Amino acid sequence: MASKPKVGGQKDPDLGKIRALAPDLVVANIEENPRDAVEQLRAGGITVWVTFPRTALDAIRLIREMGQVTGTAAEAEALAAPLEHRYMVTVAALAGRRPARVFCPIWRGPYMTINRDTYVHDVLAVCGGANVFADRPQRYPTVTLEEVAAAAPEVILLPDEPFRFRPKHLPDFEAFPEIPAVASGRIHFVDGKLVTWYGRRVGEALDQLPPLLSSEGGAGPLRDLPTAPG
Repeated sequence: MASKPKVGGQKDPDLGKIRALAPDLVVANIEENPRDAVEQLRAGGITVWVTFPRTALDAIRLIREMGQVTGTAAEAEALAAPLEHRYMVTVAALAGRRPARVFCPIWRGPYMTINRDTYVHDVLAVCGGANVFADRPQRYPTVTLEEVAAAAPEVILLPDEPFRFRPKHLPDFEAFPEIPAVASGRIHFVDGKLVTWYGRRVGEALDQLPPLLSSEGGAGPLRDLPTAPG
């Protein structure tokens, strides 16, 4: 990756550098890339494919669509088919089980989380979690720790992106011992790619998240959770 040319960030792409590369295709995302940048590139004759997967199945379909767009349909199918199978196996395995109430923040200072109209929500739901803030009107609502306590999550997932949650943030929740996840020690530090990245990461999420979200499982006392340097 170090040899790849840099063309700016997701929110502030360098359109001049992108044009200079004369790409056959630019892949953009509705949430990550500014609309005016997409429009300017298109106005300059560059083909821009805009994506916006909101569910795990959307993410699998996106692989096949990308294969069609890039002329690599066979390679895309070889990646999508096993993911689709894993998805169906996971759904069947969890059918009839009570989902665990889960809180998954995406930011701190202030705390922010997700509602039901998000990719993160769907991944959690497929893997056996019931998002405690699913019904909030905003896609990425701001919440207080008091509201988290009132929502009584049985599991708390702390991803390392977009905000990098670390053990040093555990005191935020230890202040609310009545939260079921705190009382049972079911606070898990997870790879943020499992909940926010699509593509092949869907398969990793389907493998790794269901055991954490089992309504019957547990991670031991809070004091036994990872204590790696913050």
